Amino acid sequence: MHIVVINRWPRFQEGPRWDFSMGRFEELIDHERHQVSYVVDAVGATGVLADPEQIADLVEVEDLKDFEAVRGAVQKITDHVGPVDRLVAVSEATLGIAAEVRAALGIPGPRPEDVALYLNKLRMKEVVATAGVRVPRFASCENAESAVAFARVIGFPLILKPLSGAGSRGVHRIEDEATLTTLLDQVDTGDYELEEFIDGPIYHVDGFVGGDSQIPFMAVSRYIGDCLAFEAGRQPLGSVVVQDSPLRDRVHEFARQCVSGLGMSSMPFHLELFVTAEGDLVFLEIAGRIGGAEVPYLTDKLFGVNLFELWLDALCEGGATVPPQTGDPSGGWLIIPKPAGLPAEVVSVTSLRDHFATIWRELVPTPGEVMQPGGSYDAVHSGRFILTGDESTVAEDIRKIIADFRIETAPVPQ
Repeated sequence: MHIVVINRWPRFQEGPRWDFSMGRFEELIDHERHQVSYVVDAVGATGVLADPEQIADLVEVEDLKDFEAVRGAVQKITDHVGPVDRLVAVSEATLGIAAEVRAALGIPGPRPEDVALYLNKLRMKEVVATAGVRVPRFASCENAESAVAFARVIGFPLILKPLSGAGSRGVHRIEDEATLTTLLDQVDTGDYELEEFIDGPIYHVDGFVGGDSQIPFMAVSRYIGDCLAFEAGRQPLGSVVVQDSPLRDRVHEFARQCVSGLGMSSMPFHLELFVTAEGDLVFLEIAGRIGGAEVPYLTDKLFGVNLFELWLDALCEGGATVPPQTGDPSGGWLIIPKPAGLPAEVVSVTSLRDHFATIWRELVPTPGEVMQPGGSYDAVHSGRFILTGDESTVAEDIRKIIADFRIETAPVPQ
């Protein structure tokens, strides 16, 4: 089989960083049994660690979001190595491009209309609502007039968000009509939707769907903080794995209903939902990929499940086997966002590794390091922590870490 991997991720082989350590293509894809080629950008090239003699071909492009560039690269590999049997993309940013290239070059695998179910937030809610799942009231922003009319019916606050994307980037909580009309003038309304605001804590479910659309593995977690406030740099974001409870059983069934309604198969998923004060479960969104932040690392630590390995086995070997599960472990993670006023030099930072027995991994910047703006959950933030222990202890320790953590920075002359 000829497998082409699209990779945009680096790999950190030295130091305390663990980012992207689960997606080890050189280990998880058999490079001796298969012909394996890569399409990368400059950063992704640093993440290809296979023996060069075992790489059938590698083509670097400037932008992996450029359809013509990626299609041209895959065609070049095809001309050099031979027909492509699998085109693998495991990043949210490349799922859509990979689907377009498959369709253009006749490569087996999901097409744009398939991945739209878990990339387009409007489409996914339409489908799960048809399957009987409760979703927020929503509407496309075809134009400013229809959006304002919808808002007047639903009332404020409400949520304006891009149809695609991850990590709450571009998402706005709108408090009044004046703010809404101002924002609608600043965006391409055709790429946005409006949603009813749902009040209640947000939970996430991370799992793997088998070839029969059954879910052999999933873990339920509840957020501490919220993605929108974290994206704005205002609040830390954390999560705690939920242990056995009637609520967890209900969330399991809710996830099965969502996955079945979307027809998902042989893939990981990251589902987010609200739990209202009345105990109702309300769909937020679902992604057909592995959850971000510290989700894959904690999942592997607690359950021995490498979601990247399951996904690549399903894609490249025709099936995946989930390791047997015993016990009912819990753990959590916490990311404290970068301070304001970047770039800035770190003067001092609090290490809490020795203060909490629950901390398994800690990543904090070092004094003298210059912190730059930008980056997603995998950036070097003010502090990143992964914890293990029972649910209540981990949740309490996360709150204590938030209270105890300190970082001091000094401005860097421009």
